[in-house]
Amino acid sequence: MDITAIFGSMVFDEKAMRQYLPSEVVNAMQNVQKLGERLDPELADTVATAMKDWAIAKGATHYSHWFQPMTGTTAEKHDSFIMPDGHGGVITAFSGKELIKGEPDASSLPSGGLRATFEARGYTAWDPTSFAFIKDKTLYIPTAFCAYGGESLDKKTPLLRSMEALQKQAMRILKLFGNEDVSGVRINVGAEQEYFLIDEKEYSRRPDLIISGHTLFGANAPKGQELDDHYFGNIKPCVKQFMEELDEELWKLGVLAKTEHNETAPGQHELAPVYTTVNVACDHNQLMMELMQNIARRHGMVCLLHEKPFSGINGSGKHINWSMSTDTGVNLLSPGDTPYTNAQFLLFLTAVIRAVDDYQDALRISVASAGNDNRLGACEAPPAILSVYIGDELTKVLEAIESEKDYSAGQKELLRVGVHALPRIPKDTTDRNRTSPFAFTGNKFEFRMLGSSASISDSCTVINTAVAQELKRYADALEISRSFEADLHEIIADTVANHRRILFGGNCYGAEWEARAAELGLSNLKTTPDALSHMCDRKNIELFTSNGVLTEVELRSRCEIMLDNYCKITLIDALTMLQMAKTQIMPAINRYIGDLADTAIKLRTVDAKLDSSYQSETLATLCDLASKATKAIAELEASVSEAHAATKQSSASVCRDRVLPAMHKLRAAIDASQKITDKQYWPYPGYDELMLSVR
Repeated sequence: MDITAIFGSMVFDEKAMRQYLPSEVVNAMQNVQKLGERLDPELADTVATAMKDWAIAKGATHYSHWFQPMTGTTAEKHDSFIMPDGHGGVITAFSGKELIKGEPDASSLPSGGLRATFEARGYTAWDPTSFAFIKDKTLYIPTAFCAYGGESLDKKTPLLRSMEALQKQAMRILKLFGNEDVSGVRINVGAEQEYFLIDEKEYSRRPDLIISGHTLFGANAPKGQELDDHYFGNIKPCVKQFMEELDEELWKLGVLAKTEHNETAPGQHELAPVYTTVNVACDHNQLMMELMQNIARRHGMVCLLHEKPFSGINGSGKHINWSMSTDTGVNLLSPGDTPYTNAQFLLFLTAVIRAVDDYQDALRISVASAGNDNRLGACEAPPAILSVYIGDELTKVLEAIESEKDYSAGQKELLRVGVHALPRIPKDTTDRNRTSPFAFTGNKFEFRMLGSSASISDSCTVINTAVAQELKRYADALEISRSFEADLHEIIADTVANHRRILFGGNCYGAEWEARAAELGLSNLKTTPDALSHMCDRKNIELFTSNGVLTEVELRSRCEIMLDNYCKITLIDALTMLQMAKTQIMPAINRYIGDLADTAIKLRTVDAKLDSSYQSETLATLCDLASKATKAIAELEASVSEAHAATKQSSASVCRDRVLPAMHKLRAAIDASQKITDKQYWPYPGYDELMLSVR
């Protein structure tokens, strides 16, 4: 395989544009993509014709406006390129009007009250900042999605707005530092994606996996991840073949798939791309998740993207590596060799620190979901408490600035590993903290709270907007300053002093940190309803409205959608549990109970002295567990009915406080029963069969 030849071969990128478009149109497109300039509508017909010709040459027959509604996935409507020629035949055509605007149904996708059922009209608008691409003989055109009144109905529009907001404020700061050669600021993101692969045949026997994407019942297998033998272990041949095909398809679409390895849990893996512009990274991550699921099927496997497919086993997250750079190639979060004297870096660094502290609730909300509630706070993911890790060296730098003391950087050390033949490795000046939700990793921040199935657009929108807000505060003060250096130093020092509480370098998994965080006044919003109760706080409304990212109506609609989604997912899980328990699991347990009882009677009939203690004791335990399960079923049915009867706002509380505890009780009784029930009676494959099914 010639990777350089296939990379981007299915993308209408700069290389393809130069082949099919006049140079002045290519330059105009580049200004749109790199500097955020508006494309002249008169050029749309030229671009559309070129796209069509290129796509047809690649075998495409249709085009689709590809958008990201508030379902968290993608949506598409396909149209062919054919048009009647007036003589009983057809021609191929694609106009600038068709490129720029599409008209999908806006009433059948989540709108949070922005659109009524009878108000069907919506629009997709071409996003020229993302490249079009070909997949499955269709030209996909990335678009935004809005209502008839112009309100955003998607996840991409707020992201694009947040990019503009951050660039605007970052440029103000850069001009103050004399960066006259800088024309734009790029927000860069790389999204590490975790996922599970299981055998398709075993998957097809589990209704919970098919309906809910995760196991609702399942006793722990004798061996899980205790030996740490899967992490970075040898990749199984069938998984390697899957990864190879996935890489090839992603490379064709211009996705910079780079690092792949086994993750901690059996059957768990990770794929990490090289960073790219945030809106393109969002598109790429959606494509990555889609291709993972489709390609896995071709290899007899199923890709699970749920945050917690197996209880008691590490779940899957998605880490986004976030940074800023100028169009001249300067990383604004690179400390350089002397961070203590790098005032521009320190100002951008402290802006991020302050943003996380001021808007910790908004960041927590950006990762809130029913699935992620199962993962956050376990010893596999950060807790629901936001904190920032910057490492020992930068901590000392900021402390020196705050206390107005000189800072003396330590010399770089060489790491000695005790083997003469091995080269001496330069040792980093600070360690890494894998438990931190928001960690500085050299020249970028890694936000580790996202769930594996989430769209990265929500978190990136919040980070961009929050940092833009803090940079705006700084720029407003510094632009009227009479002593720039003195006021700059004071801003950095004051930020450190007032937001020190958000900095933490210890173990975020520990109970002592939760207690300490409470003393510091940090929020700990453990569930999605807890988090969403703060989404429309006046502080957050002002954050998004003042930066032009979301109107108050748009923000409230998203809160309603997230609450509704939380309730629906929880109730689907509950109803699936009830169906599995009542129609298959409980009958299986009863059959085994009956056979145990028959065996015990037969033994006594043959000889009263024969030992039937195994049958009797197992029978007693199973009968007790069956009784507990029966009571839990009744409790769960009652709580589900209560949630259905409640209003939208109170339904989420019922799901959290009544439905989920009842589900836990039912699962506990069923899982305990599974451990002592003859395997031939159990209707579903167990954890050992699921997690170790791929060989």
